[in-house]
Amino acid sequence: MTRSPSPRTATARPGPGRVAGLLGTPFGLAVLACLVLAGWAVWSGGALDGPIARHVRTTSFYADPGLDVDRAEAERVIGNRRLVVILRSPGADLRDTCKQVHRAADGTVVLVLSRDGDDYDTYGCALVPGYEKKNLGKAAAAEMIIGRGIDTFVDRPLEAVKVVAVNYDRLVKAGTVPDGARTISPSLPRFLLAVAAVTGVVAGASVLYLGGRRAGRLAAARRVRRDERTDSRSALSAATAGLAQQIIDLDPKYALLSSRPDGDDSSFVRRYRQLTADHTALLDRLSTLDDADEPAVRELTTHVESLSRRAQSLADGKPGRSG
Repeated sequence: MTRSPSPRTATARPGPGRVAGLLGTPFGLAVLACLVLAGWAVWSGGALDGPIARHVRTTSFYADPGLDVDRAEAERVIGNRRLVVILRSPGADLRDTCKQVHRAADGTVVLVLSRDGDDYDTYGCALVPGYEKKNLGKAAAAEMIIGRGIDTFVDRPLEAVKVVAVNYDRLVKAGTVPDGARTISPSLPRFLLAVAAVTGVVAGASVLYLGGRRAGRLAAARRVRRDERTDSRSALSAATAGLAQQIIDLDPKYALLSSRPDGDDSSFVRRYRQLTADHTALLDRLSTLDDADEPAVRELTTHVESLSRRAQSLADGKPGRSG
Protein backbone atom coordinates (compact mmCIF):
# COMPACT_ATOMS: atom_id res chain seq x y z
CA MET A 1 0.00 0.00 0.00
CA THR A 2 1.37 3.41 -0.96
CA ARG A 3 1.32 6.01 1.76
CA SER A 4 0.68 9.61 0.87
CA PRO A 5 3.24 12.13 2.14
CA SER A 6 2.44 13.69 5.48
CA PRO A 7 1.70 17.43 5.66
CA ARG A 8 5.10 17.98 7.27
CA THR A 9 7.01 16.48 4.32
CA ALA A 10 4.89 17.92 1.51
CA THR A 11 6.68 20.68 -0.36
CA ALA A 12 4.72 23.58 -1.78
CA ARG A 13 5.84 24.52 -5.26
CA PRO A 14 5.32 28.03 -6.58
CA GLY A 15 2.84 28.20 -9.40
CA PRO A 16 1.68 30.86 -11.87
CA GLY A 17 -1.09 31.87 -9.49
CA ARG A 18 1.38 32.55 -6.68
CA VAL A 19 3.62 34.62 -9.00
CA ALA A 20 0.62 36.60 -10.23
CA GLY A 21 -0.44 37.15 -6.63
CA LEU A 22 3.03 38.44 -5.76
CA LEU A 23 2.93 40.92 -8.66
CA GLY A 24 -0.34 42.27 -7.30
CA THR A 25 1.19 43.16 -3.94
CA PRO A 26 2.85 46.53 -3.19
CA PHE A 27 6.23 44.77 -3.16
CA GLY A 28 5.60 43.22 -6.58
CA LEU A 29 4.48 46.54 -8.02
CA ALA A 30 7.57 48.24 -6.57
CA VAL A 31 9.82 45.61 -8.14
CA LEU A 32 8.11 46.07 -11.51
CA ALA A 33 8.48 49.85 -11.25
CA CYS A 34 12.20 49.49 -10.44
CA LEU A 35 12.67 47.13 -13.37
CA VAL A 36 10.93 49.58 -15.71
CA LEU A 37 13.15 52.43 -14.47
CA ALA A 38 16.23 50.27 -14.82
CA GLY A 39 15.24 49.29 -18.35
CA TRP A 40 14.61 52.91 -19.24
CA ALA A 41 17.99 53.93 -17.84
CA VAL A 42 19.75 51.19 -19.82
CA TRP A 43 17.90 52.09 -23.01
CA SER A 44 18.31 55.87 -22.71
CA GLY A 45 21.94 55.44 -21.69
CA GLY A 46 22.69 53.94 -25.08
CA ALA A 47 23.27 50.34 -24.09
CA LEU A 48 21.68 49.22 -27.38
CA ASP A 49 23.46 51.81 -29.55
CA GLY A 50 25.85 50.86 -32.32
CA PRO A 51 29.44 52.10 -32.37
CA ILE A 52 28.60 55.25 -34.39
CA ALA A 53 25.65 56.19 -32.18
CA ARG A 54 27.70 55.67 -29.02
CA HIS A 55 30.38 57.96 -30.42
CA VAL A 56 28.16 60.83 -31.55
CA ARG A 57 26.19 60.71 -28.30
CA THR A 58 29.09 62.61 -26.69
CA THR A 59 30.93 64.13 -29.68
CA SER A 60 30.01 66.08 -32.80
CA PHE A 61 32.22 64.35 -35.37
CA TYR A 62 32.75 60.75 -36.37
CA ALA A 63 34.94 59.26 -39.11
CA ASP A 64 35.24 55.61 -40.03
CA PRO A 65 38.54 53.98 -39.05
CA GLY A 66 41.16 54.31 -41.75
CA LEU A 67 40.00 57.70 -43.05
CA ASP A 68 42.67 60.40 -43.05
CA VAL A 69 41.15 63.28 -41.11
CA ASP A 70 42.08 65.20 -37.99
CA ARG A 71 39.14 64.18 -35.79
CA ALA A 72 40.05 66.41 -32.85
CA GLU A 73 40.32 69.47 -35.11
CA ALA A 74 36.99 68.62 -36.77
CA GLU A 75 35.33 68.51 -33.33
CA ARG A 76 36.92 71.86 -32.48
CA VAL A 77 35.56 73.40 -35.69
CA ILE A 78 32.01 72.23 -34.95
CA GLY A 79 32.30 73.33 -31.33
CA ASN A 80 29.07 73.36 -29.36
CA ARG A 81 26.77 73.79 -32.36
CA ARG A 82 23.77 71.51 -32.63
CA LEU A 83 25.52 69.85 -35.52
CA VAL A 84 26.87 66.34 -36.06
CA VAL A 85 29.02 65.38 -39.05
CA ILE A 86 29.61 61.71 -39.82
CA LEU A 87 32.22 60.79 -42.43
CA ARG A 88 31.78 57.26 -43.76
CA SER A 89 33.89 55.12 -46.03
CA PRO A 90 32.94 55.02 -49.74
CA GLY A 91 29.95 52.77 -50.40
CA ALA A 92 28.52 52.96 -46.88
CA ASP A 93 24.75 53.11 -46.36
CA LEU A 94 24.28 56.75 -45.41
CA ARG A 95 20.53 56.55 -44.88
CA ASP A 96 20.90 53.65 -42.46
CA THR A 97 23.60 55.60 -40.62
CA CYS A 98 21.16 58.44 -40.12
CA LYS A 99 18.63 56.02 -38.66
CA GLN A 100 21.22 54.60 -36.26
CA VAL A 101 21.92 57.98 -34.67
CA HIS A 102 18.33 59.23 -34.31
CA ARG A 103 18.30 58.92 -30.52
CA ALA A 104 21.98 59.59 -29.91
CA ALA A 105 22.00 62.84 -31.92
CA ASP A 106 18.47 63.99 -31.11
CA GLY A 107 18.03 67.77 -31.33
CA THR A 108 20.83 68.28 -33.85
CA VAL A 109 21.30 68.60 -37.61
CA VAL A 110 23.13 65.50 -38.81
CA LEU A 111 25.06 65.33 -42.08
CA VAL A 112 26.33 61.93 -43.18
CA LEU A 113 28.76 62.00 -46.08
CA SER A 114 31.16 59.72 -47.92
CA ARG A 115 33.41 60.19 -50.90
CA ASP A 116 31.91 59.20 -54.24
CA GLY A 117 34.55 59.76 -56.89
CA ASP A 118 35.17 63.49 -57.24
CA ASP A 119 32.17 64.47 -55.12
CA TYR A 120 30.61 63.75 -51.79
CA ASP A 121 27.59 61.53 -51.43
CA THR A 122 25.52 63.13 -48.65
CA TYR A 123 22.47 62.35 -46.61
CA GLY A 124 21.07 64.86 -44.14
CA CYS A 125 18.69 64.35 -41.27
CA ALA A 126 17.57 67.32 -39.26
CA LEU A 127 16.62 65.96 -35.85
CA VAL A 128 15.48 69.35 -34.57
CA PRO A 129 12.38 69.60 -32.34
CA GLY A 130 9.19 69.00 -34.32
CA TYR A 131 11.01 67.82 -37.45
CA GLU A 132 8.31 65.20 -38.05
CA LYS A 133 5.35 67.58 -37.60
CA LYS A 134 5.20 71.37 -37.43
CA ASN A 135 8.84 71.94 -38.46
CA LEU A 136 8.87 69.40 -41.26
CA GLY A 137 9.45 72.07 -43.92
CA LYS A 138 12.30 73.68 -42.02
CA ALA A 139 13.88 70.28 -41.44
CA ALA A 140 13.75 69.50 -45.17
CA ALA A 141 15.33 72.88 -45.98
CA ALA A 142 18.08 72.30 -43.46
CA GLU A 143 18.84 68.89 -44.92
CA MET A 144 19.21 70.39 -48.41
CA ILE A 145 21.33 73.39 -47.40
CA ILE A 146 23.66 71.89 -44.79
CA GLY A 147 25.85 70.10 -47.37
CA ARG A 148 26.13 72.83 -50.00
CA GLY A 149 29.62 73.65 -51.30
CA ILE A 150 31.49 70.74 -49.78
CA ASP A 151 32.24 68.97 -53.09
CA THR A 152 35.07 71.46 -53.70
CA PHE A 153 36.94 69.96 -50.74
CA VAL A 154 36.53 66.27 -51.50
CA ASP A 155 40.25 65.70 -50.83
CA ARG A 156 40.21 67.88 -47.71
CA PRO A 157 37.48 66.63 -45.36
CA LEU A 158 38.46 69.06 -42.61
CA GLU A 159 37.77 72.02 -44.94
CA ALA A 160 34.46 70.38 -45.85
CA VAL A 161 33.57 70.32 -42.16
CA LYS A 162 34.29 74.05 -41.95
CA VAL A 163 31.91 74.68 -44.86
CA VAL A 164 29.23 72.60 -43.12
CA ALA A 165 29.70 74.69 -39.96
CA VAL A 166 29.24 77.90 -41.97
CA ASN A 167 26.09 76.50 -43.60
CA TYR A 168 24.74 75.65 -40.15
CA ASP A 169 25.34 79.20 -38.94
CA ARG A 170 23.41 80.53 -41.93
CA LEU A 171 20.51 78.23 -41.11
CA VAL A 172 20.49 79.55 -37.55
CA LYS A 173 20.47 83.18 -38.73
CA ALA A 174 17.61 82.41 -41.10
CA GLY A 175 15.63 80.81 -38.28
CA THR A 176 15.51 77.48 -40.07
CA VAL A 177 17.05 75.63 -37.14
CA PRO A 178 16.85 76.73 -33.49
CA ASP A 179 19.77 78.59 -31.97
CA GLY A 180 21.58 77.41 -28.86
CA ALA A 181 24.38 75.14 -27.83
CA ARG A 182 24.18 71.39 -27.88
CA THR A 183 23.87 69.82 -24.45
CA ILE A 184 25.76 66.56 -24.22
CA SER A 185 24.83 64.18 -21.44
CA PRO A 186 27.69 61.76 -20.83
CA SER A 187 26.46 58.19 -21.01
CA LEU A 188 28.59 57.03 -18.08
CA PRO A 189 26.32 58.51 -15.38
CA ARG A 190 23.34 56.99 -17.12
CA PHE A 191 25.05 53.64 -17.22
CA LEU A 192 25.92 54.03 -13.56
CA LEU A 193 22.29 54.83 -12.84
CA ALA A 194 21.22 51.81 -14.82
CA VAL A 195 23.71 49.56 -13.08
CA ALA A 196 22.70 50.96 -9.69
CA ALA A 197 19.02 50.45 -10.46
CA VAL A 198 19.52 46.90 -11.71
CA THR A 199 21.85 46.10 -8.82
CA GLY A 200 19.36 47.55 -6.34
CA VAL A 201 16.50 45.51 -7.78
CA VAL A 202 18.51 42.29 -7.94
CA ALA A 203 20.07 42.81 -4.50
CA GLY A 204 16.73 43.73 -2.91
CA ALA A 205 14.95 40.80 -4.52
CA SER A 206 17.80 38.47 -3.53
CA VAL A 207 17.74 39.67 0.08
CA LEU A 208 13.99 39.24 0.24
CA TYR A 209 14.20 35.84 -1.43
CA LEU A 210 16.98 34.61 0.84
CA GLY A 211 15.28 36.13 3.87
CA GLY A 212 12.04 34.45 2.91
CA ARG A 213 13.79 31.11 2.47
CA ARG A 214 15.52 31.47 5.82
CA ALA A 215 12.27 32.43 7.50
CA GLY A 216 10.59 29.48 5.82
CA ARG A 217 13.31 27.10 7.01
CA LEU A 218 13.07 28.46 10.55
CA ALA A 219 9.28 28.16 10.48
CA ALA A 220 9.55 24.61 9.14
CA ALA A 221 12.09 23.71 11.81
CA ARG A 222 9.84 25.17 14.52
CA ARG A 223 6.91 23.24 13.16
CA VAL A 224 8.92 20.00 13.14
CA ARG A 225 10.03 20.59 16.73
CA ARG A 226 6.47 21.43 17.73
CA ASP A 227 5.17 18.28 16.05
CA GLU A 228 7.89 16.22 17.71
CA ARG A 229 6.94 17.66 21.08
CA THR A 230 3.31 16.89 20.33
CA ASP A 231 4.21 13.34 19.34
CA SER A 232 6.33 12.88 22.46
CA ARG A 233 3.60 14.25 24.72
CA SER A 234 1.01 12.07 22.97
CA ALA A 235 3.17 9.02 23.51
CA LEU A 236 3.56 9.93 27.19
CA SER A 237 -0.18 10.47 27.59
CA ALA A 238 -0.94 7.15 25.93
CA ALA A 239 1.56 5.30 28.12
CA THR A 240 0.15 6.97 31.25
CA ALA A 241 -3.40 5.99 30.28
CA GLY A 242 -2.29 2.40 29.70
CA LEU A 243 -0.61 2.29 33.11
CA ALA A 244 -3.77 3.59 34.77
CA GLN A 245 -5.80 0.84 33.11
CA GLN A 246 -3.33 -1.79 34.31
CA ILE A 247 -3.68 -0.54 37.88
CA ILE A 248 -7.48 -0.62 37.57
CA ASP A 249 -7.29 -4.20 36.32
CA LEU A 250 -5.16 -5.15 39.36
CA ASP A 251 -7.52 -3.50 41.87
CA PRO A 252 -9.95 -6.48 42.32
CA LYS A 253 -7.07 -8.81 43.21
CA TYR A 254 -5.69 -6.26 45.63
CA ALA A 255 -9.10 -5.86 47.31
CA LEU A 256 -9.39 -9.61 47.71
CA LEU A 257 -5.94 -10.14 49.18
CA SER A 258 -6.00 -7.10 51.46
CA SER A 259 -9.25 -8.25 53.06
CA ARG A 260 -7.57 -11.40 54.44
CA PRO A 261 -6.09 -11.34 57.97
CA ASP A 262 -2.57 -11.78 56.63
CA GLY A 263 -3.17 -9.72 53.48
CA ASP A 264 -0.94 -6.80 54.44
CA ASP A 265 2.04 -9.14 54.53
CA SER A 266 1.35 -10.34 50.99
CA SER A 267 4.08 -9.54 48.45
CA PHE A 268 1.42 -8.63 45.90
CA VAL A 269 -0.23 -6.14 48.27
CA ARG A 270 3.07 -4.47 49.13
CA ARG A 271 4.12 -4.22 45.50
CA TYR A 272 0.66 -2.98 44.47
CA ARG A 273 0.68 -0.22 47.10
CA GLN A 274 4.17 0.85 46.02
CA LEU A 275 3.04 0.88 42.40
CA THR A 276 0.05 3.10 43.16
CA ALA A 277 2.23 5.43 45.24
CA ASP A 278 4.67 5.74 42.36
CA HIS A 279 1.74 6.32 40.00
CA THR A 280 0.46 9.14 42.23
CA ALA A 281 3.90 10.77 42.25
CA LEU A 282 3.98 10.41 38.46
CA LEU A 283 0.68 12.27 38.14
CA ASP A 284 2.05 15.11 40.30
CA ARG A 285 5.05 15.44 38.00
CA LEU A 286 2.81 15.35 34.92
CA SER A 287 0.74 18.27 36.24
CA THR A 288 3.81 20.53 36.32
CA LEU A 289 5.50 19.20 33.16
CA ASP A 290 6.57 21.75 30.53
CA ASP A 291 5.78 20.35 27.08
CA ALA A 292 8.77 22.20 25.64
CA ASP A 293 11.12 20.34 28.01
CA GLU A 294 11.84 17.43 25.69
CA PRO A 295 14.34 15.66 27.98
CA ALA A 296 11.84 15.73 30.86
CA VAL A 297 9.12 14.30 28.60
CA ARG A 298 11.42 11.48 27.48
CA GLU A 299 12.45 10.78 31.08
CA LEU A 300 8.84 10.55 32.25
CA THR A 301 7.95 8.32 29.30
CA THR A 302 10.73 5.93 30.29
CA HIS A 303 9.51 6.02 33.90
CA VAL A 304 5.93 5.23 32.86
CA GLU A 305 7.14 2.31 30.76
CA SER A 306 9.05 1.02 33.79
CA LEU A 307 5.91 1.23 35.97
CA SER A 308 3.91 -0.48 33.26
CA ARG A 309 6.36 -3.40 33.27
CA ARG A 310 5.98 -3.64 37.05
CA ALA A 311 2.20 -3.69 36.68
CA GLN A 312 2.42 -6.40 34.06
CA SER A 313 4.69 -8.41 36.35
CA LEU A 314 2.08 -8.17 39.09
CA ALA A 315 -0.64 -9.26 36.69
CA ASP A 316 1.43 -12.29 35.61
CA GLY A 317 2.19 -13.23 39.24
CA LYS A 318 5.92 -12.90 38.77
CA PRO A 319 8.14 -11.81 41.64
CA GLY A 320 9.60 -8.39 41.35
CA ARG A 321 10.82 -5.29 43.16
CA SER A 322 8.37 -3.37 45.26
CA GLY A 323 10.28 -0.06 44.82
